[in-house]
Amino acid sequence: MSTPVQPWWRTLTREHWFVFTVASLAWLFDCLDQQLFNLARDAAMEQLLADKAKATEFGPYTTSVFLLGWAAGGLLFGALGDRFGRARVLTVSVLLYSVCTGLSALSTGFFDFCVYRFLTGTGVGGVFGLAVALVADSVPDKARAPALGLLQSLSTIGNITAGMLGMAIGLLAARHLLPWGLQSWQAMFLVGAAPAFLCVFILGRLKEPKRWVDAKAAGLKTGVKFGSYSALLTHPRWRKHAWAGLLLCSAGIIGLWGIGNFHPKIVRTIVETHLAAKGLSADQLASEKAFWSSMALLLQNVGAFAGMTVMAHVAQTKGRKIAFAIALFLSFASTVLVFKGLREFSQIFWMIPLMGFGQLSVFAVYAIYLPELFPTSLRSTGTSFCYNFGRVVAATAPFTIGQITRSLGGNIEGFRTAGIWVSLVLLLGILVLPLLPETKDQPLPEE
Repeated sequence: MSTPVQPWWRTLTREHWFVFTVASLAWLFDCLDQQLFNLARDAAMEQLLADKAKATEFGPYTTSVFLLGWAAGGLLFGALGDRFGRARVLTVSVLLYSVCTGLSALSTGFFDFCVYRFLTGTGVGGVFGLAVALVADSVPDKARAPALGLLQSLSTIGNITAGMLGMAIGLLAARHLLPWGLQSWQAMFLVGAAPAFLCVFILGRLKEPKRWVDAKAAGLKTGVKFGSYSALLTHPRWRKHAWAGLLLCSAGIIGLWGIGNFHPKIVRTIVETHLAAKGLSADQLASEKAFWSSMALLLQNVGAFAGMTVMAHVAQTKGRKIAFAIALFLSFASTVLVFKGLREFSQIFWMIPLMGFGQLSVFAVYAIYLPELFPTSLRSTGTSFCYNFGRVVAATAPFTIGQITRSLGGNIEGFRTAGIWVSLVLLLGILVLPLLPETKDQPLPEE
């Protein structure tokens, strides 16, 4: 009689669960901060620039700055995580994005806002590669893929929390109940700084994974370089994985950060038209737009949780590459649907969840797949290179959308058209898949 197969979660010890929980919290709070920025960006630009046309054009530029900081932080902290330990460097990354998120609320102009966003981006950029490398190196091989898929799916809780916070802050602002005369965008940044600090104190209890500790000790004897971009980009196998993985990640990241995360701009326009006949004051209208932008974010991430859960299951049962192909196509189709078809207030409630399902499903596969492409000495470095350096490419997308929008008249219709054209990059990601190996049911690679 055969022994029943044990579910993956039953193979985890208490220590495994602690590592998984802390890594998931770090990434969850990271995502909360990202989405609060998306909600606060347009309102911040409208106040700091005092010119709606300039705010429409310059808003995407602040996202580009954030993504450049993200790329820089990912490259730096990813390499440091391989050299000095995933847990130690993860703590520094979380602390950095916590402090700088709060400082963003103190901005007085476009320049200092961009400085704070760049610094926040550096901290944000370090977390994903470190968190997935920490979990991949800590849990049993059988549990690795489902644990990483769940880690990414749980990040939507941070996104949904951001939407709920934005709705609550929008309601308080509409009733003039925010303290110290804060604007809604300032309150979002201040609130966004608070929960991440809690994570830092928990992170201090983390131990480095035994897999990394043993590999590091062996590497000192054999001369293996940990966290070396030279080793990553000169080794034939790891170099191929790094560059192909970078192109694959760039497609999904551009789809979300270069295009999809600008849906609040479309939602705000629809809400403004929907409420035009109610005779609201400028402050009341701004608060309503903040509320409904947050509602759209919540709806997007309800869809995202479903998309990540489904696509993580596809990756585990059918293979990583087929999951990527499906997810990238769904991301493209759902983006075009929203940018072209979202015109009525009632459509927000079903189109935005569909876009969340499509655009964020691909990120669950990133979490599972990227750590499986690199050895222990380069796992955090390689993962961060693919996932974060791709944001240098992605940072050009908001700039491109801004320029296309301006060339088409600087209005919302020009913005919609620009987003649809740029979304074609999602299909290019599918063309990269033949260059990469299928890693389903394979052990983590080593030197």
